[in-house]
Amino acid sequence: MSEIEFRSVSKSFGTKQVLKNLSFRIHPGECFTILGPSGCGKTIAVRLIAGFETPDRGIIRIGSTIVADGSKGYALPPENRNIGVVFQDYAVWPHMNVLENVLYPLRMQKVPKEEALQRARAAIKQVNMDGLEERLPYQLSGGQQQRVALARALVSKPAILLLDEPLSNLDANLREEMRFEIKELQKSTNSTLLYVTHDQEVALAISDRIAVMNEKGEFQQVGTPEEVYDQPANPFVFRFLGIANFIPVYVKEGKTFLTSNKKEFLPLPTKVQREDGIQAENLLAACRPMEVELSRTTGPLEGKVVRKALLGPIIDYRIDLGGTIVRAQLQTEEGSRKNLIFEEGDSCGVTFSRLLWFPRNGEGEGTHG
Repeated sequence: MSEIEFRSVSKSFGTKQVLKNLSFRIHPGECFTILGPSGCGKTIAVRLIAGFETPDRGIIRIGSTIVADGSKGYALPPENRNIGVVFQDYAVWPHMNVLENVLYPLRMQKVPKEEALQRARAAIKQVNMDGLEERLPYQLSGGQQQRVALARALVSKPAILLLDEPLSNLDANLREEMRFEIKELQKSTNSTLLYVTHDQEVALAISDRIAVMNEKGEFQQVGTPEEVYDQPANPFVFRFLGIANFIPVYVKEGKTFLTSNKKEFLPLPTKVQREDGIQAENLLAACRPMEVELSRTTGPLEGKVVRKALLGPIIDYRIDLGGTIVRAQLQTEEGSRKNLIFEEGDSCGVTFSRLLWFPRNGEGEGTHG
């Protein structure tokens, strides 16, 4: 196990600054995920840790060793960092069978032949690929090729494992299967794991902590999966971690009103009124679709169903609240049992099991995700 530290790390390519004064610490044995949109700098962070890029400024430390110092132009070579890396495209050698692919890094390290074979076979077994050692990559499924890439990364017994979008090329079922296998591998090897992805489901499923990164390469929030999902720091984090409803409202004489039609909305909780930063005239009331509750009777708010979609176990509605569209979801079985199967054009009562309140700075409106 090794700790990883970024200390005021910056990296640019030409005139484009990708990372600016980025600082964070990954604890030994932790599964730490950087979650963010494409192009935000996640992969650059991985490449900086692996030694494939050198920071312009700042220090990167692995364990007690400074492996890169931008001010001195210093970077320890990748082969001296004891790191395993798995990228999105797997990069398995097409002309080598499974065993040869996994043996490759040990041959580069000049590990004795018998020891190398023993370690390679153990790594292959670790990823449940034993019995397939002689197969070539074209004879393997995408999930099996991913396991080969993992075995090759594990065979050197790295203190740190870096995974850069390793499941994005797999279908939904394989992604679900592999994300749990990756978590089990991390536990069994006791490695420090950095995982980067734009997939919030994977991040929430496998992480000890998540760092949510915006398009500018800045961390918006770092916390446990429960913290970032239930207590998002701002609308960006809330939006990025799932389907998000943002309802623009304004405050007048202690009451809230829908911005779209000036009708009174729900009361602003006393606790929220007291919080610094929520004194703004314009706010966003935010919720998830499952937190929108519909009824046949008139609720605190009246809505109109503008779209209905049956998604198997889920019914998905889009509800017009006087010019603001929100998305509501409920279990199909529950909808049938409670007579909540609405058709397009129907009126319904609307309330919310939970609302989060954010100051409104021109971002977030209606439904996202």
